[in-house]
Amino acid sequence: MATQSDQRLLTSAEFLRIDFGSDIKAELDNGVIRMMAGGSVEHARVQMNLYRYLGLTLRGSGCRPFGSDMAIETAHRSTRYPDVTVDCSRTTADDAKALSDPRVIFEILSPSTRREDEGVKLDEYSQLASVDTIVLVDPSIERVRILQRASPEEWNDRRFLRPTDVALPSLGITIPHDEIFARD
Repeated sequence: MATQSDQRLLTSAEFLRIDFGSDIKAELDNGVIRMMAGGSVEHARVQMNLYRYLGLTLRGSGCRPFGSDMAIETAHRSTRYPDVTVDCSRTTADDAKALSDPRVIFEILSPSTRREDEGVKLDEYSQLASVDTIVLVDPSIERVRILQRASPEEWNDRRFLRPTDVALPSLGITIPHDEIFARD
């Protein structure tokens, strides 16, 4: 007979009401709180490059980039913190803890997160009706994988073996490869 857990599963709404403080990062994974580790210098560099480029390029468009401090409720019992999210909601309150209209999601891969980022998170993100593009960025080899919605039930999944710019048609912009991986 299987062992049953006495742990009560949380909803996304319950999870978002918890104050973990500024030093602790966690996600809600199918009702269970999962602690998150910090990233590497390489991860932080790519994240900042994306955030800076998107912030300047999207200014005045009604869409804004957010870092990994802003949540996305991916399911009733799952809440994620993508590395960079572009949200196009005109109604997101200043005190909101989750974005309401994520359009583009970036996950920066690392050896410890790759399996989850390319698995369960990718699956959850692709189920969100507002999400148009998901970009998986591998800083170790400076390559991207771009998934773009072709229809409500179909995604185009492109893996690039060479450096490539990231076109974001729903935002009307393209992020140059050299901007994503800039080292200065």
